[in-house]
Amino acid sequence: MTAVVVVAALAAVLLGALQPVDRPADRPLSPLDGVCVAAVLAAIAQLAGLRFRLGPDAVSVSWAEAAVVVGFVVAPAGWLPAATLAGTGLAWMLLAWLTGLRNVAEVVHLVASMTLGVAGAALVTALLAGDAPMSGARLPLALVAGAVVYLIITFGLVVLTLTLRRDAEPAQVATRVLQAKLPMSVGNVLVGLLAVFALAREPLWLLAFGPALWLLHRTYRFHLRAAEERRMWEAFASATARLPGTSEAEVARAGLRGALDVFGARRAELELHTEKGQRRYAQDDPGQDDEAGARSGTAITRSMVVAGRPVGELTVWLGEPSLPVPQDEAAIRAYGEALAGALHDAAAHQRLVELDQRAAHDRVHDPLTGLVNRSSFGAVGDPLLRSLDRERYVAVLLLDVVDFRQVNSTLGHRGGDEVLRLIAGRLTELARSGEVVARTGDDEFALLVPSVVALADSAAWPQGEPSPLPVALRRARELVEQLRLPMEVAGVRLAVEVTVGVVVARAGHVEVGELLRRSSLAVGRAKELGVTVGTYDSGQDASSTDQLALLAELQDAFAADDQIVLHLQPAVDLITSVPTGVEALVRWRHPRRGQLSPGDFLPAVERSELLIPFTRRVLDLALAAAASWNAQGIDVPVSVNVSARSLTDPTFPAQVTEALRRHRTPASRLVLEITESVAVSEQEIVDEVLARLRSSGVQVSLDDFGTGFSSLASVTRMPVDEIKIDRSFVDEMIDSAAAGAVVRGAVELGARLGVRVVAEGIETMEQRAALIALGCPTAQGYHFCKPMPADKIVQALSQLAATSSASQVTPLRAEDAS
Repeated sequence: MTAVVVVAALAAVLLGALQPVDRPADRPLSPLDGVCVAAVLAAIAQLAGLRFRLGPDAVSVSWAEAAVVVGFVVAPAGWLPAATLAGTGLAWMLLAWLTGLRNVAEVVHLVASMTLGVAGAALVTALLAGDAPMSGARLPLALVAGAVVYLIITFGLVVLTLTLRRDAEPAQVATRVLQAKLPMSVGNVLVGLLAVFALAREPLWLLAFGPALWLLHRTYRFHLRAAEERRMWEAFASATARLPGTSEAEVARAGLRGALDVFGARRAELELHTEKGQRRYAQDDPGQDDEAGARSGTAITRSMVVAGRPVGELTVWLGEPSLPVPQDEAAIRAYGEALAGALHDAAAHQRLVELDQRAAHDRVHDPLTGLVNRSSFGAVGDPLLRSLDRERYVAVLLLDVVDFRQVNSTLGHRGGDEVLRLIAGRLTELARSGEVVARTGDDEFALLVPSVVALADSAAWPQGEPSPLPVALRRARELVEQLRLPMEVAGVRLAVEVTVGVVVARAGHVEVGELLRRSSLAVGRAKELGVTVGTYDSGQDASSTDQLALLAELQDAFAADDQIVLHLQPAVDLITSVPTGVEALVRWRHPRRGQLSPGDFLPAVERSELLIPFTRRVLDLALAAAASWNAQGIDVPVSVNVSARSLTDPTFPAQVTEALRRHRTPASRLVLEITESVAVSEQEIVDEVLARLRSSGVQVSLDDFGTGFSSLASVTRMPVDEIKIDRSFVDEMIDSAAAGAVVRGAVELGARLGVRVVAEGIETMEQRAALIALGCPTAQGYHFCKPMPADKIVQALSQLAATSSASQVTPLRAEDAS
């Protein structure tokens, strides 16, 4: 800018040194008056000019071209730059005082630019016009050329200045400046030429210039205002299109940048009201040297509201000159609403992202402790196992908090949650590098140890590879000791005990889910054994798996003819060994597990809906066997054990009657064995069912007599046809007087009630002799015959019936009959 001032001053001096052209006689003013008039015209041209905003910068559009054209004919060309310098300088000093424009550098730049333009225009005009009179043909051409030169010089300086200040594209700046200045510049030249024509022809015509100039001035203002509003709304559309973003900071930066572009602002600020407090964003126009300069313009602040909810305030410092305040306020209000909507959308998007992140975190983490949850334990652990050597030993330690229900009932669920958090914190601190801690249940935690052998001291096992199980057990005990250290919760000092299940396997042979399942079995085994740390037992695992598949396989067994079978064991007279009855004992010939005894599957059957078809199958098999020995002339009943659920089913008597009908067997040949627990449960229903059975002729036997708390009450309340002394008394009666007394009491009770008495579990001659001495009439057991298949029972019964004395009894075994 200093160079511009120096060049303008030098041009003025050079032109002033030139000899003025000899003026024609018709020149209206003296040289001195002409210079004064030219200075006044230059001042008036600036005072009556317009300033418009080009982005954050102000560009002046004045009547300078008209003043220059008139000045060429009223003042010597050499002194015209000096007159322009004096006139424009005084005019801008006055404008700075009136408008508050305090930027001295900008004023000097404007005055120097116009002076330099006038110097160039004066030189060209002087060269072209020479000493032509005012009415000569060369003068208009020279004046137009001078005005064009002035326009080119000032236009070029404006474009150069804005390009350097904004680091913008010259073509873009030139286009915008030209669109604004060209119509007024052309009009100014025409006004100047008309003024010159009026001076040459009739100076009174100049009086008509007042209204015409006023109309032109209004036209120019409208043109500039329309251009600026068009630019502003185009920038508004572009800025609002850039507003949508995914974060508050992103939208705020785009909004501030857009405010600077749209309003040609020097500075823009955002004051946002959020749930987390106030946040402030600000941005200055790059052309501003400091914040103080950016705040020197007119500031407009507008609140931003979305659906009645305050979002914040937008403050814009406008550049000079500013548009009329109402228009600025309306535009800023509209922009603020668009920005508020974008900020609201960004906040909503951010909340959705946070919710998604929280949901994603909660899907794989326990919300209470922050640990990995059960579902993601495998997702985290399986890739870890795959990254290890296949033969490397790994372990899973499953920790179950002992009596955690008592913690909840004593301290409440909030206290229980705090205990779990403290346990999780301790486990996290105790976990080593690479280990994974997870919460796998309400009161269960798991620790994946990806390197068990690495923890072992190889010197401890000098004869080979270190054993991983002792290392894992040692680690489990360390965890138990650390977790049982006292903790304080809700003002209560307490210690937590845990049961740990330990499983060890090679990394390439198993997945984390399987390790977790096995460790759960280990916890169960530890609880059964009453120890703190338990290990995985593959035998227990097979049993557990078989139990899970039991009911499904039992349904397959019903569809087969050879899986559900009966083994039959006779009851005999102790004196003669003659059969008095046969007990049917069910067996399951499992295709994979071999022969299963009732204890392996009956509990599951009794808890399921398979009880009715199972009971029907057993009754059919038992009655079919009884029919076979009845056909051989052996008239003894068959005994079938009955479930408690069957005797609480009012339809059970009808099921029994239907089975007897199908096998054409008299009801007296069927004995249903019940236990004391059945006899005392749901008495009304059981009594009704038993009464209906006995009324149909079916006999009832009370099994395991003497083992319950209500043996005597059972036989007195509920009529039975037989009582069976439990084998535990038979086993001990020789060595225990109390057991012998029970057996004697049972025998005497049976005699007094008129019911059969059968002793179970006879295995030796001594037991048989003792029972005979006590007066027991009947017994069953291995001493006489082991349980055997139904197709062999007829031979065994015939052999027993053929025995004529006790000394001739030969124990019959199932393998002997096969």
